[in-house]
Amino acid sequence: MLLWSLRALLVLVLAGIAYTVGDDFSGNAARYGFVLAALGVACVLIGVDLFLPRKSLAALSGAFLGLVVGMVAAWGFGLVIDLLVKSSAPGLVGTSILGAIKLMIGVVCCYLTISFVLQTKDDIRFVIPYVEFAKQTRGNRPLVLDTSVIIDGRIADICDTRIIDSPLIIPRFVLQELQAIADSSDKLKRNRGRRGLDMLNKLQTNDKIEIKISDTRLPAIEQNSDVDQKLVELAKKIEGRVVTNDYNLNKIAQLRGVDVININDMANALKPVVLPGETIRVKIIKPGEEVGQGVGYLEDGTMIVAENCRDRINEEVTLSVTSVLQTSAGRMIFGRPEGSPPHNHGGPRRSRPRMSGAEHRS
Repeated sequence: MLLWSLRALLVLVLAGIAYTVGDDFSGNAARYGFVLAALGVACVLIGVDLFLPRKSLAALSGAFLGLVVGMVAAWGFGLVIDLLVKSSAPGLVGTSILGAIKLMIGVVCCYLTISFVLQTKDDIRFVIPYVEFAKQTRGNRPLVLDTSVIIDGRIADICDTRIIDSPLIIPRFVLQELQAIADSSDKLKRNRGRRGLDMLNKLQTNDKIEIKISDTRLPAIEQNSDVDQKLVELAKKIEGRVVTNDYNLNKIAQLRGVDVININDMANALKPVVLPGETIRVKIIKPGEEVGQGVGYLEDGTMIVAENCRDRINEEVTLSVTSVLQTSAGRMIFGRPEGSPPHNHGGPRRSRPRMSGAEHRS
């Protein structure tokens, strides 16, 4: 709104100056000709400004700074014009035409500098000796959502608990990736993309959180860069944190010095603690990969690897916990029936089964 007000003011001022200059000439044709020429200049300037990359933030301090810089530039151009007129056309010195030209140049300079500062305010750093004024993030740092964490859906349930009081940022390129997945010819990808869009709609209708769609441009990143690089660069630019459950993005962000919130780590931290020597009761639902192993799951999805239980599938058994393996992919508990001797070829390192994608998320 501020930029459009500035553009309207530019048109009015240029038209007024041209109308005033036209008073020095006889006839309305010359007067309206000057006005039309001024309006043409204003339209060209506004058209160029609209096609330039625009920023979403504006501030009154930026407008004042642009005005000062524009006035200084106009003063410099005025000195140059005076010298040129005195040397080439002395008869124009002191005329209203020369004053109108200088005034018009001043208006154009102020408009261009104010518009530039308003659209690039977040990237400008003003340095004074020993003092630097830079952009600082006040309040809670925003959370930048990854595509995988939107499709996962648990972030929507976390928001319902009111534990998140930071604004959620969804970049435009993440929306485009979700749309591309939802339009995929592969049925599995298409279902995942549609789930992600449903979760996004759920987040947008949640009045317990503040959610924003970010159109922030990233000049340092090429347009063909992958989404992970863009997410990391955006988080650095707005001083935010990346929310994901992608292991690779987690490591890349940490290497780049960006804070990461891993949904899997949060889920694992909230699971009940099971210590070696304790007993748990679990139903064996399938055989394990090693000889004699059976696999079951707790109610929260934690995988239980039971020794000497391959022949007890679909039975509930009481296990004595032998060890617990905790990773970013999930938690695995190893145990054996009470009174059962340890398997010679068992053990957490040699008997760890592979986790499927669904088990990773648990």
